[in-house]
Amino acid sequence: MNKIKEAQNECKFKSKIGGQALIEGVYMRGIDTAAMACRLPNGEIDVETWAVKNGKDAPWYRKAPFIRGCINFFASTIEGVRCTMKSAQKQITEDDEEEELSKFEQWLTYKFGEKLVPVIMIISVVIAFAVSLVIFKGVPIGGANLLVKLGMAENIRPYAEGIIRLILIIGYMYAISFMPSIRDTFEYHGAEHKSIACYESGDSLTSENVRKHRRFHPRCGTSFILIVLIISIIVGIFLPRTNMWLRFGVQMLCLVPEASVAYEIIKIAGRFDNILTKIISAPGIWLQHITTKEPDDKQIECAIAALTPCIPKDSEDDKW
Repeated sequence: MNKIKEAQNECKFKSKIGGQALIEGVYMRGIDTAAMACRLPNGEIDVETWAVKNGKDAPWYRKAPFIRGCINFFASTIEGVRCTMKSAQKQITEDDEEEELSKFEQWLTYKFGEKLVPVIMIISVVIAFAVSLVIFKGVPIGGANLLVKLGMAENIRPYAEGIIRLILIIGYMYAISFMPSIRDTFEYHGAEHKSIACYESGDSLTSENVRKHRRFHPRCGTSFILIVLIISIIVGIFLPRTNMWLRFGVQMLCLVPEASVAYEIIKIAGRFDNILTKIISAPGIWLQHITTKEPDDKQIECAIAALTPCIPKDSEDDKW
């Protein structure tokens, strides 16, 4: 037990490699290489790698503080959706392909051909983003507005909005965690974190070593979302309150600077290990108890397969 605790707490360096869970797989992005590893229906691990510019060779706008935040987040979201859709395709068997397409599916295939997947990806991102804005921005504003009409003090409005938004986000994550497919994805999320923690500790990447490490990481996207939420609550105190639609519009405009500041905070939390960064990371780490689950060895093997190609030849290039 003590050995496991030591392994969980030991970190010899902070890596720049990050990733995301996929459908039956893991995506990793390193300094010059990105990779995705998926467990196929036949049990084999399929690995794809491609070159990226994520270090010294990255464009200036992806390195400049307070500019890089939104750009990198949007780019990583698009890349993550692309990999997720590709991982879903890898789960389609020959029997599935032989099933007759519906008329709508035939029309889509005829119209877009090989461009069908990118089109679906763009539509999915736009719809998901729009729905998220309505639920996690619009509903709290409407809810707080209703509470004011029912007698709540006007100066409590921003805090009420924040509490409603927090309940919605945490409640949503908790509710979907009971879905078998989502729980499986959360287990791959845990495998992603544990493998990076193992790499940062200097241990060799084996299932046994990875298993010993924590499944929580300060640079997780879950932490980023929570920090954006906290910043939005603070910003909301100073925004217009007389008109609900004006408040909603200003909040939309504030998303860019809020995400940019949150990105820099996450970078700091990932780079340093002190009392301040532990306090900053604590809410996100707590939320990761929901969005990550303990993986099995097959999921850990996928994470290792995705991480290994992303490790640069010169280890100094991967240190903060």
